[in-house]
Amino acid sequence: RAGVDHVDQPSHLKVKPHLQTDILRDAKSLKEHSAPERNFCPAGVYEYVDDSLVINSQNCIHCKCCAIKTPLEYIDWTVPEGGGGPNYSLT
Repeated sequence: RAGVDHVDQPSHLKVKPHLQTDILRDAKSLKEHSAPERNFCPAGVYEYVDDSLVINSQNCIHCKCCAIKTPLEYIDWTVPEGGGGPNYSLT
């Protein structure tokens, strides 16, 4: 667990503005690439509900995998408010 709480913060994970139509309306990642973000995100941040992308940013553990591996690199990852980052612990 990362020990990070994003519940009361604005999302630090956003679809880049120039790709919003492709990703959000047209579900390009799902239809053309089988939505790999559902599988490589270790925190289950990305899911599709009725072919619509849902970003559960409160689950993010700040690995930044999504900023690198999503098709078209469509995620704009910014530092969350507070900037404290993860507080990993071994359990």
